[in-house]
Amino acid sequence: MGYVAVKGGLEAIENSEKLLDFFRLKGGSSPVQVRQIQEQFRLAVDKVVGEGSLYAPYHAALALKQSEGDTIEASFILRAFSSTISRTHYSLPVKTTQMRIIRRISAAFKDIPGGQYLGPSRDYTQRLLNFELDSENKSHIKRFLHESELEYKKLSNEDIGMFPKVVDLLRKEGLVIDSKKQEFEEPFDITREAVAYPLARSGRLQAMARGETGGMLMIAYTSMRGYGDIHPTLGELRVGYVPVYINKNGEEIYAGEVLVTEAEVIARFISKDKTDKPRFTIGYGFCFGHNELKAISMAILDRTMQAEKPKVPAEDQEFVLSHIDGIESSGFCAHWKLPHYITFQSDLDRIRATRKKRGGDE
Repeated sequence: MGYVAVKGGLEAIENSEKLLDFFRLKGGSSPVQVRQIQEQFRLAVDKVVGEGSLYAPYHAALALKQSEGDTIEASFILRAFSSTISRTHYSLPVKTTQMRIIRRISAAFKDIPGGQYLGPSRDYTQRLLNFELDSENKSHIKRFLHESELEYKKLSNEDIGMFPKVVDLLRKEGLVIDSKKQEFEEPFDITREAVAYPLARSGRLQAMARGETGGMLMIAYTSMRGYGDIHPTLGELRVGYVPVYINKNGEEIYAGEVLVTEAEVIARFISKDKTDKPRFTIGYGFCFGHNELKAISMAILDRTMQAEKPKVPAEDQEFVLSHIDGIESSGFCAHWKLPHYITFQSDLDRIRATRKKRGGDE
């Protein structure tokens, strides 16, 4: 395939870039501060943090401002920024049993150790426009925070505590199939190793952890809706802060904590071997930030891709992992906006020649 270098047009490109700021600012409203985006658009920031594969909420908020709220573009910018940063350490495995919980529910069991903890969620609200937000001001916020501080004072770190894993209840009864050997495998690094299929589970989970939420939800939904046979139950969903440690000269050093979402789904599995006792299988999802749709979709896809002989798209590793990265797929889509003059002209010439040979020219 050949392309022709485009001459000129530099001034037009520079003006196109200037127009981005013009259209962002032409309304005359006060500029949105990065801190406001980081604090008040937290779910959008968390989505960019996860899909950009870099836990940097401030930089994610800055990318959102730069991209005018386009989360995929912001994720692209954040991932490009991460490529300029030196990798100095690898963190030790995170223990989610040490999570400082802000939300924790189970759809599999009503009564769970520690109880259901609804936390901040819109799952239980009506999706109606709140026009009061249009007149919200600092005095409203100050009064609300003062009232909330008294009401939610019990939500201190010490009061919330830590909870055991719900799925461990099934493990104790021997009702879950676990792949123990995977716990001791060296994690696959998709940023430094060439991906080849079949891909190790650690590589699949890593790819999905930075996958695009909408793309993962769509493919997971195909399995739940009928293009597959995985219709799981949500064993546990957790949102909270986990401590991160690094190994430095043989010593564990506390590096801080990150907000994450973790999901475990439970699916039925009945072996064709009648001597084998039926058990459940587990699908696992984990991502940066508060992003429940992504974590649940990831857990479902983790389970679907455990199929030995893929029969539907959601079970095919190559299909799933090659299409869930929003940055990769949006890049391919964006390339159609680049000049394709030569290739299209070739198609046009062939169509005209064929029509002429067949006497179809009108």
